[in-house]
Amino acid sequence: MTLTQARTYETTTDQILAEQDGHILTLTLNRPERLNAISGPMLADFSRLLTQANRDPEIRCVILTGAGRGFCSGLDLVDNNPDARSGRTPAARTLFDLRNSPPTVLWNMDKPVICALNGAAAGYGMDLALLCDIRIASENGKLAAVTARRNLLPESGGSWLLPRLIGWAKASEMFFRGQTLNAQQCKEVGLVNEVVPHDQLMSTAKAWAEEICVNAPAAVQATKRMMRQGLEESYETTVDHLMVHLQALFAMDDFKEGVAAFLEKRTPHFTGR
Repeated sequence: MTLTQARTYETTTDQILAEQDGHILTLTLNRPERLNAISGPMLADFSRLLTQANRDPEIRCVILTGAGRGFCSGLDLVDNNPDARSGRTPAARTLFDLRNSPPTVLWNMDKPVICALNGAAAGYGMDLALLCDIRIASENGKLAAVTARRNLLPESGGSWLLPRLIGWAKASEMFFRGQTLNAQQCKEVGLVNEVVPHDQLMSTAKAWAEEICVNAPAAVQATKRMMRQGLEESYETTVDHLMVHLQALFAMDDFKEGVAAFLEKRTPHFTGR
């Protein structure tokens, strides 16, 4: 596959970069001087790029990473609100549109998202990492549950996500003690899938993404949708929904291709149709 600047994934700011490599879209948070803290201009671009990728039949997997030594240090409340230094901070909803924010869009995406955790992720940045389906960390990766040290909350769903990922007791320990876990500690508690040398992070993330992309995209996306819905459904309801999805998959050319490839003992070529 040839790496090209994603012309159809244009941004209004150089604070977030988009590159398309075949079926893979890589989004890079690009404010290394601020450890990739999310500015106001980044929010709209970020949400739009994620939404566009989710609708684009050519994209089968998204990789999210950061430039420089940090993944994302959180929301940049100071740059977005001059009164923040003095403590005269307006309500969060006046600063950011939480309904259409990147975390909300991430949660509703059917395309798989891999977090390539290149450095520290704190607050909002940690929530972004947790909302990805797979997390691959470099040896420099960290997850920092430090919102209580700033008189803040995990404002983008971290208090909902973390207990579901590692259990109530461990999530309580991280949040209440304001803990920062290094990459190996994150792997030990199940917050990252793999830890790799820093210079192998992106190549590993892309290799995993390529493994995802060779599978039938509709099946992958339906599986993710079912997993997400299953968090709030009974087993019986999930099985009912499963049958609805299966009927749609059976009618696709990719189902015929999958069966033919199995019988002919060859690698299938899926088109998403």
